[in-house]
Amino acid sequence: MGTSRGSGGGFGGIFLGFLLGIVMLAAGIWVYLRWGAVPVATADKPFPYEKAIVKIPLSARIDRQLKSPPFGTSEDVYEGGATVYRMQCASCHGTPGHNIPFAKYMYPTAPQLWKKHATGGVVGVSDDDAGETYWKVANGIRLTGMPAFDHVLSDTEMWQVSLLLKNADQQLPDPVMKILTIP
Repeated sequence: MGTSRGSGGGFGGIFLGFLLGIVMLAAGIWVYLRWGAVPVATADKPFPYEKAIVKIPLSARIDRQLKSPPFGTSEDVYEGGATVYRMQCASCHGTPGHNIPFAKYMYPTAPQLWKKHATGGVVGVSDDDAGETYWKVANGIRLTGMPAFDHVLSDTEMWQVSLLLKNADQQLPDPVMKILTIP
């Protein structure tokens, strides 16, 4: 009787097919990145699910690392926060009554932190916990224009500006408003 041969290479054929598939996938990704229309300009539409991919882990990380302010609010705290805001934040996020024209062309857009939202009475990030704003100021946010300030500002300065923004929907003392609205 003769020897019968199987139809394939068994595991070796499966492995070779898998390896070939990986190589073709990598080559396809390389071709797309090299000659495709990858959205790299701020005016380009985002990748599908891009916002969710960033927002979900960002929220989870902030929730895990949320801190409470080491001090309360006072006019001195607000004045310190307003000074920091004018020097470090206003160039992208604007000041009360003054928008920054290029901010709406950033991706994602830099929100005006002194303007009421379209719905509700929330101003800027005043509905966020001060610890959340502190985290964003200290760490920045990848894939946005928001830089990390933990090596630029002191811990006190980051808390001052975070507490100021938490209370942006409240009537702030006149000296604070003067600092924020200096032409």
